[in-house]
Amino acid sequence: MAQAIEALPAAPPRRRVSPQRLWRTARHHPMASVALCVIVVFVLIAVLAPLIAPYDPAETNGRNRLQSPSWSHPFGTDSLGRDVLSREIFGARVSLQVAVLAVAVAAGVGVPLGLLSGYRGGWIDVIVMRATDAVIAFPGLVLALTLVLVLGPSITNIMVALGVGAAPNYARLVRGQVLSLRNMDYILAARSIGAGDTRIMVRYLWPNTLPSVIVAGTLTMGSAILAEASLSFLGVGVRPPTPTWGGMLNEAFTQIYVAPFLSFFPGLAIFIITLSFNLLGDGVRDLLDPRLRTTQGL
Repeated sequence: MAQAIEALPAAPPRRRVSPQRLWRTARHHPMASVALCVIVVFVLIAVLAPLIAPYDPAETNGRNRLQSPSWSHPFGTDSLGRDVLSREIFGARVSLQVAVLAVAVAAGVGVPLGLLSGYRGGWIDVIVMRATDAVIAFPGLVLALTLVLVLGPSITNIMVALGVGAAPNYARLVRGQVLSLRNMDYILAARSIGAGDTRIMVRYLWPNTLPSVIVAGTLTMGSAILAEASLSFLGVGVRPPTPTWGGMLNEAFTQIYVAPFLSFFPGLAIFIITLSFNLLGDGVRDLLDPRLRTTQGL
C-alpha cells in the first residue's frame, strides 16, 4: 500500500514555467518586468547599504542643517544635519525586511489554518472562519497599531503585527482553493488507498495552492511596506535613530514648508516600491494562472 501511495501523482498535470513562457509573459506585461527590475535594484541597495551610503545615517552635523540637495548631499540634509540619501538607503533595509518577514508570518499562520479548515470542514472550519472574521472586522492599520502598542515598537513586533493582520486573508484564500480541490479524483484516489489526512494536505493539496499564495505574497509585500511606513509616521514604528521611510516622513512633517525635499524623497521611495510589488503581483498571477495563460496566449 505504501508503494501505491507513492505512485499517486502529487498534483494534476501542470505546465512548467519554461523560459519561453517567462519571455512571453514579460512581453505581455512589460510593466511587471520593469517592476521586477526595480525591486531587484531596491534589494541590492538594501544589501549593499553599508558600502554605497555616502555617510553614516546617524551622523549629525548642526552646521549642515536643512541643506537643499547638492553634489555633496544629493537628497539634502535633515533638521539634525544627517544625510537624507544615506538614511533613505538604510531605510530600504528596514522596509524590505519587514515586508518579507511579515509575509512569512502571515503565510506561516494562515496557510496551515486554511488547509485544515478547508479539508476537514465541520466544527474546525466554523471556528477558524469565525476567528478570521473577527480579525478581519478590525481595520488592518488599527489592528497593527494596537498590537504594536501592546507589544512595543520594534522591527520584530511590527513584523508580527502585520503578519497577524494579513494571516486571515491567506487562510480564506487557501480554504477556498482546498474546497475546490478536496473532491478531485486524485484526492479521492489517495484517500481510498489509505493516505492520511496530513499526507493529503501536505503533498497533494498544498502544492496546488502555492501559486495563489505566491501571488498573494507579492501583493502583501507592498501593503506591508506601506503599513510599516504608516506606523513609523504615527510614531509607533521602529525607534530612532534607526532610519525608516515612515520615520523620515514623520520628522519632515514639521519642515514641509521650509524643506519639502525631506518628505519628497522617502515618499517617492514608498510609492515606487509599493507600486512595483503590485505590478509584479499582476504579472506573477498571469504567469501562474492557467486560465489567464490560455486567454492571453501565454
